[in-house]
Amino acid sequence: MDILKNIRETALTHPKRCAVQSREQKLTYEELEEYSNRLAVWIAKNSQDRKRPVIVYGHKNPYMVVCFLACAKAGRSYVPQDICIPVSRVDETVLSVEPELTFVVEGDYQTEIGTEIGKDEIEEIVKQKTNETDVLQPLTKDEVWYIIFTSGSTGTPKGVTITERNLSNFLDWSITLGTSTNAKKGKVFLNQAPFSFDLSVMDLYTCLAVGGTLWCLTKDVQKDYQKLLESLKRSDAAIMVSTPSFADVCLSDPAFAQTALPNLGLFLFCGETLTNRTARRLLERFPSAKVMNTYGPTESTVAVTQVEITPELAAGTSPLPVGRPKPGTTLQICGPDGRVLPEGEKGEIIILGNTVSPGYYQNTLQTEKHFFTYTEEGIPAQGYRTGDKGYLKDGMLYYCGRIDLQIKLHGYRIELEDIENNLLRLPQIEKAAVLPNIKDGRVKSISAYLVCPGMTAPERTYAEMLKESLRTFLPEYMIPKKLIFMDRLPMTGNGKVDRKALGSAVL
Repeated sequence: MDILKNIRETALTHPKRCAVQSREQKLTYEELEEYSNRLAVWIAKNSQDRKRPVIVYGHKNPYMVVCFLACAKAGRSYVPQDICIPVSRVDETVLSVEPELTFVVEGDYQTEIGTEIGKDEIEEIVKQKTNETDVLQPLTKDEVWYIIFTSGSTGTPKGVTITERNLSNFLDWSITLGTSTNAKKGKVFLNQAPFSFDLSVMDLYTCLAVGGTLWCLTKDVQKDYQKLLESLKRSDAAIMVSTPSFADVCLSDPAFAQTALPNLGLFLFCGETLTNRTARRLLERFPSAKVMNTYGPTESTVAVTQVEITPELAAGTSPLPVGRPKPGTTLQICGPDGRVLPEGEKGEIIILGNTVSPGYYQNTLQTEKHFFTYTEEGIPAQGYRTGDKGYLKDGMLYYCGRIDLQIKLHGYRIELEDIENNLLRLPQIEKAAVLPNIKDGRVKSISAYLVCPGMTAPERTYAEMLKESLRTFLPEYMIPKKLIFMDRLPMTGNGKVDRKALGSAVL
Protein backbone atom coordinates (compact mmCIF):
# COMPACT_ATOMS: atom_id res chain seq x y z
CA MET A 1 0.00 0.00 0.00
CA ASP A 2 1.09 3.55 -0.75
CA ILE A 3 -0.25 5.45 2.27
CA LEU A 4 0.74 8.85 0.86
CA LYS A 5 -1.17 8.09 -2.33
CA ASN A 6 -4.27 7.05 -0.37
CA ILE A 7 -4.22 10.29 1.62
CA ARG A 8 -3.76 12.30 -1.57
CA GLU A 9 -6.74 10.58 -3.21
CA THR A 10 -8.98 11.23 -0.18
CA ALA A 11 -7.88 14.88 -0.21
CA LEU A 12 -9.10 15.07 -3.83
CA THR A 13 -12.38 13.18 -3.38
CA HIS A 14 -13.32 14.34 0.13
CA PRO A 15 -11.28 17.52 0.74
CA LYS A 16 -13.42 18.85 3.61
CA ARG A 17 -13.63 15.57 5.53
CA CYS A 18 -11.97 15.77 8.94
CA ALA A 19 -8.76 13.73 8.97
CA VAL A 20 -7.57 14.30 12.55
CA GLN A 21 -9.28 15.89 15.55
CA SER A 22 -7.77 16.44 19.00
CA ARG A 23 -9.55 18.55 21.61
CA GLU A 24 -11.09 21.29 19.46
CA GLN A 25 -8.28 21.27 16.90
CA LYS A 26 -8.94 19.58 13.59
CA LEU A 27 -7.48 19.27 10.13
CA THR A 28 -9.31 18.26 6.96
CA TYR A 29 -7.77 15.93 4.38
CA GLU A 30 -7.22 18.91 2.08
CA GLU A 31 -5.32 20.73 4.84
CA LEU A 32 -3.37 17.62 5.83
CA GLU A 33 -2.22 17.08 2.25
CA GLU A 34 -1.36 20.71 1.51
CA TYR A 35 0.29 21.43 4.86
CA SER A 36 2.42 18.29 4.80
CA ASN A 37 3.53 19.11 1.21
CA ARG A 38 4.61 22.62 2.22
CA LEU A 39 6.40 21.46 5.34
CA ALA A 40 8.09 18.68 3.36
CA VAL A 41 9.48 21.24 0.91
CA TRP A 42 10.78 23.28 3.84
CA ILE A 43 12.43 20.18 5.36
CA ALA A 44 14.05 19.23 2.06
CA LYS A 45 15.48 22.74 1.71
CA ASN A 46 16.60 23.11 5.34
CA SER A 47 17.88 19.64 6.21
CA GLN A 48 21.09 18.50 4.57
CA ASP A 49 21.37 14.92 5.82
CA ARG A 50 18.66 12.51 4.65
CA LYS A 51 19.88 9.86 7.12
CA ARG A 52 19.33 11.95 10.27
CA PRO A 53 15.87 11.42 11.78
CA VAL A 54 13.56 14.28 12.79
CA ILE A 55 12.19 14.55 16.34
CA VAL A 56 8.46 15.39 16.59
CA TYR A 57 7.46 16.45 20.11
CA GLY A 58 3.92 17.02 21.41
CA HIS A 59 0.75 15.26 22.52
CA LYS A 60 -1.78 14.08 19.93
CA ASN A 61 -1.82 17.44 18.16
CA PRO A 62 -3.04 17.26 14.54
CA TYR A 63 0.09 19.12 13.47
CA MET A 64 2.15 16.17 14.68
CA VAL A 65 0.54 14.14 11.88
CA VAL A 66 1.43 16.93 9.43
CA CYS A 67 5.05 16.57 10.58
CA PHE A 68 5.00 12.77 10.24
CA LEU A 69 3.77 12.91 6.65
CA ALA A 70 6.06 15.80 5.75
CA CYS A 71 9.06 13.81 6.93
CA ALA A 72 8.07 10.85 4.75
CA LYS A 73 7.55 13.10 1.72
CA ALA A 74 10.93 14.72 2.29
CA GLY A 75 12.66 11.36 2.70
CA ARG A 76 13.28 11.65 6.46
CA SER A 77 12.35 9.24 9.22
CA TYR A 78 10.72 10.68 12.32
CA VAL A 79 10.92 9.94 16.03
CA PRO A 80 7.67 10.69 17.95
CA GLN A 81 8.10 11.94 21.51
CA ASP A 82 5.16 12.62 23.85
CA ILE A 83 5.09 15.43 26.40
CA CYS A 84 4.36 12.88 29.17
CA ILE A 85 7.90 11.46 28.77
CA PRO A 86 10.39 13.01 31.24
CA VAL A 87 12.66 15.58 29.64
CA SER A 88 15.77 13.64 30.73
CA ARG A 89 14.53 10.59 28.83
CA VAL A 90 13.73 12.66 25.74
CA ASP A 91 17.26 14.08 26.00
CA GLU A 92 18.68 10.52 25.90
CA THR A 93 16.72 9.88 22.70
CA VAL A 94 17.85 13.15 21.16
CA LEU A 95 21.49 12.39 22.00
CA SER A 96 21.26 8.99 20.31
CA VAL A 97 19.54 10.40 17.22
CA GLU A 98 21.40 13.74 16.91
CA PRO A 99 18.66 15.31 14.77
CA GLU A 100 19.15 18.27 12.49
CA LEU A 101 15.52 19.23 13.13
CA THR A 102 13.19 18.99 16.12
CA PHE A 103 9.55 20.00 15.69
CA VAL A 104 8.04 21.07 19.02
CA VAL A 105 4.35 21.02 18.18
CA GLU A 106 3.33 21.69 21.79
CA GLY A 107 5.00 21.83 25.16
CA ASP A 108 8.14 23.71 26.09
CA TYR A 109 10.87 21.20 25.29
CA GLN A 110 14.16 22.80 24.26
CA THR A 111 17.02 21.01 22.59
CA GLU A 112 20.65 22.00 22.20
CA ILE A 113 21.16 19.70 19.21
CA GLY A 114 20.23 20.88 15.73
CA THR A 115 17.46 23.37 14.95
CA GLU A 116 14.21 23.55 16.93
CA ILE A 117 11.01 24.56 15.11
CA GLY A 118 8.08 25.63 17.30
CA LYS A 119 4.32 25.44 16.69
CA ASP A 120 4.03 29.08 15.55
CA GLU A 121 6.80 28.64 13.02
CA ILE A 122 5.29 25.37 11.75
CA GLU A 123 1.93 27.11 11.22
CA GLU A 124 3.69 29.94 9.40
CA ILE A 125 5.52 27.52 7.10
CA VAL A 126 2.40 25.54 6.14
CA LYS A 127 0.49 28.71 5.22
CA GLN A 128 3.07 29.65 2.59
CA LYS A 129 1.99 28.23 -0.77
CA THR A 130 4.73 26.61 -2.83
CA ASN A 131 5.10 24.86 -6.19
CA GLU A 132 8.53 23.46 -5.38
CA THR A 133 7.38 19.88 -4.75
CA ASP A 134 9.87 18.73 -7.39
CA VAL A 135 12.56 19.00 -4.69
CA LEU A 136 10.89 16.18 -2.76
CA GLN A 137 12.30 12.66 -2.74
CA PRO A 138 9.92 10.55 -0.62
CA LEU A 139 11.11 7.57 1.38
CA THR A 140 11.89 4.48 -0.64
CA LYS A 141 10.66 1.02 0.38
CA ASP A 142 13.67 0.09 2.48
CA GLU A 143 14.20 3.47 4.13
CA VAL A 144 13.06 3.99 7.72
CA TRP A 145 9.60 5.60 8.08
CA TYR A 146 9.63 5.96 11.86
CA ILE A 147 11.69 5.08 14.92
CA ILE A 148 9.89 4.32 18.17
CA PHE A 149 11.99 4.12 21.31
CA THR A 150 11.08 1.39 23.79
CA SER A 151 12.31 0.45 27.24
CA GLY A 152 15.81 -1.07 27.29
CA SER A 153 17.33 -3.39 29.91
CA THR A 154 20.43 -1.14 30.25
CA GLY A 155 18.31 1.82 31.37
CA THR A 156 18.68 3.45 27.95
CA PRO A 157 15.75 3.25 25.47
CA LYS A 158 16.17 1.24 22.24
CA GLY A 159 15.04 2.73 18.92
CA VAL A 160 13.01 0.29 16.79
CA THR A 161 13.29 1.16 13.10
CA ILE A 162 10.27 0.50 10.86
CA THR A 163 10.69 0.87 7.11
CA GLU A 164 8.22 2.07 4.51
CA ARG A 165 7.94 -1.54 3.31
CA ASN A 166 7.19 -2.78 6.87
CA LEU A 167 4.45 -0.17 7.29
CA SER A 168 2.92 -0.78 3.87
CA ASN A 169 2.75 -4.54 4.42
CA PHE A 170 1.17 -3.98 7.84
CA LEU A 171 -1.47 -1.64 6.37
CA ASP A 172 -2.35 -4.11 3.60
CA TRP A 173 -3.50 -6.35 6.46
CA SER A 174 -4.76 -3.86 9.05
CA ILE A 175 -7.32 -2.28 6.70
CA THR A 176 -9.03 -5.70 6.57
CA LEU A 177 -8.70 -6.45 10.31
CA GLY A 178 -12.06 -7.28 11.89
CA THR A 179 -14.13 -5.80 9.05
CA SER A 180 -13.65 -5.21 5.34
CA THR A 181 -11.80 -2.20 3.95
CA ASN A 182 -15.05 -0.83 2.51
CA ALA A 183 -16.74 -1.11 5.91
CA LYS A 184 -13.99 1.06 7.42
CA LYS A 185 -14.01 3.80 4.78
CA GLY A 186 -14.87 7.20 6.15
CA LYS A 187 -15.42 5.88 9.69
CA VAL A 188 -14.24 7.42 12.96
CA PHE A 189 -11.31 5.69 14.68
CA LEU A 190 -10.63 6.29 18.37
CA ASN A 191 -7.00 6.99 19.23
CA GLN A 192 -6.10 6.10 22.84
CA ALA A 193 -2.32 5.61 22.74
CA PRO A 194 0.14 8.52 22.38
CA PHE A 195 1.99 8.70 19.07
CA SER A 196 5.21 7.68 20.84
CA PHE A 197 3.62 4.26 21.50
CA ASP A 198 3.43 1.92 18.50
CA LEU A 199 -0.21 0.93 19.14
CA SER A 200 -1.10 4.36 17.72
CA VAL A 201 0.22 3.22 14.32
CA MET A 202 -2.74 0.83 14.11
CA ASP A 203 -5.32 3.59 14.48
CA LEU A 204 -3.48 6.54 12.85
CA TYR A 205 -2.31 4.99 9.60
CA THR A 206 -5.13 2.47 9.19
CA CYS A 207 -7.56 5.36 9.60
CA LEU A 208 -5.79 7.58 7.05
CA ALA A 209 -5.44 4.65 4.63
CA VAL A 210 -9.24 4.27 4.44
CA GLY A 211 -10.10 7.97 4.51
CA GLY A 212 -11.41 7.89 8.07
CA THR A 213 -11.36 10.43 10.88
CA LEU A 214 -8.94 9.98 13.78
CA TRP A 215 -10.54 11.14 17.04
CA CYS A 216 -7.77 11.59 19.61
CA LEU A 217 -8.52 11.04 23.29
CA THR A 218 -6.00 13.25 25.07
CA LYS A 219 -4.38 12.52 28.42
CA ASP A 220 -6.58 14.97 30.35
CA VAL A 221 -9.75 13.49 28.86
CA GLN A 222 -8.71 9.92 29.69
CA LYS A 223 -8.21 10.88 33.36
CA ASP A 224 -11.74 12.27 33.80
CA TYR A 225 -14.59 9.73 33.47
CA GLN A 226 -17.16 12.39 32.66
CA LYS A 227 -15.01 14.09 30.02
CA LEU A 228 -14.10 10.70 28.58
CA LEU A 229 -17.69 9.54 28.10
CA GLU A 230 -18.68 12.92 26.68
CA SER A 231 -15.81 12.76 24.19
CA LEU A 232 -16.71 9.19 23.23
CA LYS A 233 -20.32 10.19 22.59
CA ARG A 234 -19.33 13.23 20.51
CA SER A 235 -16.91 11.18 18.45
CA ASP A 236 -19.55 8.95 16.87
CA ALA A 237 -16.76 6.38 16.72
CA ALA A 238 -17.06 3.11 14.83
CA ILE A 239 -13.66 1.58 15.64
CA MET A 240 -11.79 1.61 18.94
CA VAL A 241 -8.08 0.73 19.00
CA SER A 242 -6.76 0.44 22.55
CA THR A 243 -5.17 -1.64 25.25
CA PRO A 244 -7.47 -3.89 27.32
CA SER A 245 -6.65 -1.76 30.37
CA PHE A 246 -8.19 1.29 28.73
CA ALA A 247 -11.31 -0.71 27.90
CA ASP A 248 -11.55 -1.62 31.60
CA VAL A 249 -11.45 2.08 32.47
CA CYS A 250 -14.31 2.75 30.05
CA LEU A 251 -16.31 -0.24 31.35
CA SER A 252 -16.18 1.15 34.89
CA ASP A 253 -18.87 3.60 33.72
CA PRO A 254 -22.20 1.79 33.14
CA ALA A 255 -23.01 4.32 30.42
CA PHE A 256 -20.23 2.89 28.25
CA ALA A 257 -22.56 0.74 26.15
CA GLN A 258 -24.15 0.37 22.72
CA THR A 259 -27.03 2.69 23.66
CA ALA A 260 -24.61 5.59 24.15
CA LEU A 261 -22.30 4.62 21.28
CA PRO A 262 -24.56 3.04 18.66
CA ASN A 263 -21.96 3.04 15.87
CA LEU A 264 -19.11 1.49 17.86
CA GLY A 265 -18.88 -1.88 16.13
CA LEU A 266 -15.23 -2.95 16.29
CA PHE A 267 -12.74 -3.24 19.16
CA LEU A 268 -9.11 -3.86 18.22
CA PHE A 269 -6.87 -4.85 21.12
CA CYS A 270 -3.10 -5.07 21.32
CA GLY A 271 -0.33 -4.28 23.76
CA GLU A 272 -1.22 -6.55 26.69
CA THR A 273 -3.30 -9.56 27.74
CA LEU A 274 -7.03 -9.44 27.01
CA THR A 275 -8.83 -11.24 29.83
CA ASN A 276 -11.98 -13.30 29.48
CA ARG A 277 -13.76 -10.99 31.90
CA THR A 278 -13.04 -7.87 29.84
CA ALA A 279 -14.08 -9.59 26.61
CA ARG A 280 -17.34 -10.86 28.14
CA ARG A 281 -18.27 -7.45 29.51
CA LEU A 282 -17.64 -5.77 26.15
CA LEU A 283 -19.71 -8.34 24.28
CA GLU A 284 -22.54 -7.90 26.78
CA ARG A 285 -22.47 -4.09 26.55
CA PHE A 286 -21.94 -4.02 22.77
CA PRO A 287 -23.87 -7.01 21.38
CA SER A 288 -23.51 -5.89 17.76
CA ALA A 289 -19.74 -5.27 17.98
CA LYS A 290 -16.76 -7.46 17.13
CA VAL A 291 -13.91 -7.91 19.60
CA MET A 292 -10.56 -8.67 17.95
CA ASN A 293 -7.50 -9.79 19.88
CA THR A 294 -4.07 -9.27 18.32
CA TYR A 295 -0.44 -9.79 19.27
CA GLY A 296 2.87 -8.32 18.21
CA PRO A 297 5.90 -6.41 19.51
CA THR A 298 7.03 -3.01 18.24
CA GLU A 299 9.78 -4.84 16.34
CA SER A 300 7.24 -6.53 14.06
CA THR A 301 5.21 -3.36 13.27
CA VAL A 302 2.45 -3.33 15.90
CA ALA A 303 0.75 -6.72 15.43
CA VAL A 304 1.07 -9.95 13.46
CA THR A 305 -1.86 -12.12 14.62
CA GLN A 306 -5.62 -11.80 14.87
CA VAL A 307 -8.60 -13.67 16.27
CA GLU A 308 -12.21 -12.68 16.84
CA ILE A 309 -13.23 -13.26 20.45
CA THR A 310 -16.77 -14.61 20.22
CA PRO A 311 -19.09 -15.04 23.24
CA GLU A 312 -18.41 -18.78 23.08
CA LEU A 313 -14.64 -18.29 23.06
CA ALA A 314 -14.80 -15.73 25.90
CA ALA A 315 -16.88 -18.11 28.00
CA GLY A 316 -14.97 -21.32 27.39
CA THR A 317 -11.29 -20.70 26.65
CA SER A 318 -8.83 -19.32 29.19
CA PRO A 319 -6.39 -17.82 28.55
CA LEU A 320 -7.73 -16.35 25.34
CA PRO A 321 -5.73 -17.00 22.18
CA VAL A 322 -4.00 -14.07 20.46
CA GLY A 323 -4.70 -15.37 16.98
CA ARG A 324 -3.38 -16.76 13.75
CA PRO A 325 -0.56 -15.06 11.83
CA LYS A 326 -1.37 -12.50 9.17
CA PRO A 327 -0.38 -13.09 5.52
CA GLY A 328 3.35 -12.67 5.07
CA THR A 329 4.13 -13.82 8.62
CA THR A 330 5.22 -17.20 9.98
CA LEU A 331 5.41 -18.05 13.67
CA GLN A 332 7.73 -20.57 15.29
CA ILE A 333 8.04 -21.72 18.88
CA CYS A 334 11.64 -22.51 19.78
CA GLY A 335 13.39 -24.07 22.75
CA PRO A 336 16.51 -22.67 24.48
CA ASP A 337 18.69 -24.53 21.97
CA GLY A 338 16.92 -22.91 19.00
CA ARG A 339 15.12 -26.11 18.03
CA VAL A 340 11.60 -25.59 16.64
CA LEU A 341 9.14 -27.18 19.07
CA PRO A 342 6.03 -29.16 18.07
CA GLU A 343 2.52 -27.79 18.60
CA GLY A 344 1.47 -27.58 22.22
CA GLU A 345 4.97 -27.13 23.68
CA LYS A 346 5.85 -23.79 25.24
CA GLY A 347 8.89 -21.87 24.13
CA GLU A 348 10.09 -18.56 22.72
CA ILE A 349 7.90 -16.98 20.03
CA ILE A 350 9.88 -16.30 16.85
CA ILE A 351 8.37 -14.03 14.19
CA LEU A 352 9.39 -14.42 10.55
CA GLY A 353 7.94 -12.08 7.95
CA ASN A 354 7.55 -8.96 5.92
CA THR A 355 6.79 -6.57 8.79
CA VAL A 356 9.78 -7.46 10.97
CA SER A 357 12.03 -4.44 11.59
CA PRO A 358 15.55 -4.37 10.15
CA GLY A 359 16.81 -3.74 13.71
CA TYR A 360 17.54 -1.15 16.38
CA TYR A 361 18.76 2.31 15.47
CA GLN A 362 22.56 2.45 15.66
CA ASN A 363 22.67 -0.52 18.05
CA THR A 364 24.45 -3.36 16.27
CA LEU A 365 24.93 -5.45 19.43
CA GLN A 366 21.22 -5.59 20.31
CA THR A 367 20.22 -6.00 16.66
CA GLU A 368 22.46 -9.04 16.23
CA LYS A 369 21.14 -10.49 19.50
CA HIS A 370 17.46 -10.31 18.59
CA PHE A 371 17.22 -10.17 14.77
CA PHE A 372 18.40 -12.52 12.06
CA THR A 373 18.19 -12.84 8.29
CA TYR A 374 16.93 -15.95 6.53
CA THR A 375 16.07 -16.85 2.95
CA GLU A 376 12.56 -17.62 1.76
CA GLU A 377 12.11 -18.70 -1.85
CA GLY A 378 15.50 -17.22 -2.65
CA ILE A 379 14.62 -13.83 -1.15
CA PRO A 380 16.29 -12.52 2.05
CA ALA A 381 13.81 -11.95 4.89
CA GLN A 382 13.88 -10.88 8.53
CA GLY A 383 13.28 -12.84 11.73
CA TYR A 384 12.89 -11.62 15.30
CA ARG A 385 13.41 -13.42 18.61
CA THR A 386 10.68 -11.87 20.74
CA GLY A 387 11.64 -13.04 24.22
CA ASP A 388 7.93 -13.82 24.65
CA LYS A 389 6.78 -17.25 25.76
CA GLY A 390 3.92 -19.04 24.05
CA TYR A 391 2.68 -22.09 22.21
CA LEU A 392 0.73 -23.00 19.08
CA LYS A 393 -2.42 -25.10 19.05
CA ASP A 394 -4.16 -25.88 15.76
CA GLY A 395 -2.23 -22.97 14.24
CA MET A 396 -3.48 -20.55 16.91
CA LEU A 397 -0.97 -18.67 19.07
CA TYR A 398 -1.31 -18.48 22.84
CA TYR A 399 0.80 -15.95 24.74
CA CYS A 400 2.23 -17.01 28.12
CA GLY A 401 4.26 -14.01 29.30
CA ARG A 402 7.92 -13.03 29.09
CA ILE A 403 10.97 -15.27 29.15
CA ASP A 404 13.14 -12.44 30.46
CA LEU A 405 12.34 -9.49 32.70
CA GLN A 406 10.16 -7.56 30.29
CA ILE A 407 6.49 -6.92 31.07
CA LYS A 408 3.52 -5.04 29.68
CA LEU A 409 1.64 -2.68 31.97
CA HIS A 410 -1.38 -0.76 30.66
CA GLY A 411 -0.12 -1.52 27.16
CA TYR A 412 3.37 -0.13 27.75
CA ARG A 413 6.30 -2.46 27.26
CA ILE A 414 8.67 -2.12 30.20
CA GLU A 415 12.03 -3.67 30.97
CA LEU A 416 12.16 -4.21 34.73
CA GLU A 417 15.93 -3.79 34.56
CA ASP A 418 15.36 -0.34 33.04
CA ILE A 419 13.53 0.71 36.21
CA GLU A 420 16.18 -0.93 38.40
CA ASN A 421 19.00 0.90 36.65
CA ASN A 422 17.22 4.21 37.05
CA LEU A 423 16.47 3.51 40.72
CA LEU A 424 20.18 2.97 41.25
CA ARG A 425 20.85 6.43 39.84
CA LEU A 426 19.43 7.76 43.12
CA PRO A 427 22.26 8.06 45.68
CA GLN A 428 20.02 6.91 48.55
CA ILE A 429 19.53 3.44 46.99
CA GLU A 430 22.20 0.78 47.34
CA LYS A 431 20.34 -2.23 45.90
CA ALA A 432 17.12 -2.51 43.88
CA ALA A 433 14.94 -5.24 42.41
CA VAL A 434 11.65 -4.68 40.61
CA LEU A 435 8.83 -7.23 40.28
CA PRO A 436 5.42 -7.14 38.60
CA ASN A 437 2.24 -7.79 40.56
CA ILE A 438 0.08 -10.16 38.52
CA LYS A 439 -3.64 -10.86 38.83
CA ASP A 440 -5.79 -12.87 36.41
CA GLY A 441 -2.83 -13.24 34.09
CA ARG A 442 -2.27 -9.50 33.73
CA VAL A 443 0.31 -7.19 35.27
CA LYS A 444 -1.59 -4.80 37.54
CA SER A 445 1.27 -2.82 39.08
CA ILE A 446 4.99 -2.82 39.86
CA SER A 447 6.75 -3.13 43.22
CA ALA A 448 10.34 -2.18 43.96
CA TYR A 449 12.43 -3.84 46.68
CA LEU A 450 15.10 -1.47 47.95
CA VAL A 451 18.08 -1.42 50.25
CA CYS A 452 18.57 2.15 51.55
CA PRO A 453 21.13 2.14 54.37
CA GLY A 454 20.82 5.85 55.14
CA MET A 455 17.04 6.15 55.28
CA THR A 456 16.31 9.14 57.54
CA ALA A 457 12.52 9.45 57.39
CA PRO A 458 9.45 7.24 57.93
CA GLU A 459 9.04 4.66 55.15
CA ARG A 460 5.94 6.26 53.59
CA THR A 461 7.53 9.72 53.50
CA TYR A 462 10.81 8.34 52.19
CA ALA A 463 9.00 6.34 49.50
CA GLU A 464 7.20 9.42 48.19
CA MET A 465 10.45 11.36 48.15
CA LEU A 466 12.15 8.60 46.11
CA LYS A 467 9.23 8.40 43.68
CA GLU A 468 9.40 12.13 43.11
CA SER A 469 13.14 11.88 42.36
CA LEU A 470 12.51 8.92 40.03
CA ARG A 471 10.07 11.02 37.97
CA THR A 472 13.10 12.95 36.78
CA PHE A 473 14.21 9.86 34.84
CA LEU A 474 11.09 7.82 34.12
CA PRO A 475 7.54 8.33 32.82
CA GLU A 476 4.70 7.88 35.29
CA TYR A 477 3.72 4.43 34.02
CA MET A 478 7.18 3.10 34.97
CA ILE A 479 7.12 4.41 38.56
CA PRO A 480 6.66 1.45 40.98
CA LYS A 481 3.37 1.68 42.84
CA LYS A 482 4.88 0.24 46.01
CA LEU A 483 8.38 0.64 47.46
CA ILE A 484 9.38 -2.06 49.94
CA PHE A 485 12.43 -1.40 52.10
CA MET A 486 14.66 -4.32 53.13
CA ASP A 487 17.92 -4.77 55.03
CA ARG A 488 19.21 -6.93 52.16
CA LEU A 489 17.91 -8.61 49.02
CA PRO A 490 17.79 -12.43 48.94
CA MET A 491 20.37 -13.95 46.58
CA THR A 492 20.60 -17.19 44.60
CA GLY A 493 23.58 -19.48 44.67
CA ASN A 494 25.13 -17.85 41.60
CA GLY A 495 25.04 -14.39 43.18
CA LYS A 496 21.95 -12.98 41.49
CA VAL A 497 18.91 -11.49 43.18
CA ASP A 498 16.48 -14.29 44.07
CA ARG A 499 13.34 -12.91 42.45
CA LYS A 500 11.33 -16.01 43.31
CA ALA A 501 12.05 -15.43 46.98
CA LEU A 502 10.95 -11.82 46.68
CA GLY A 503 7.79 -12.89 44.86
CA SER A 504 6.89 -15.43 47.50
CA ALA A 505 7.53 -12.80 50.17
CA VAL A 506 4.76 -10.69 48.63
CA LEU A 507 2.29 -13.54 48.87
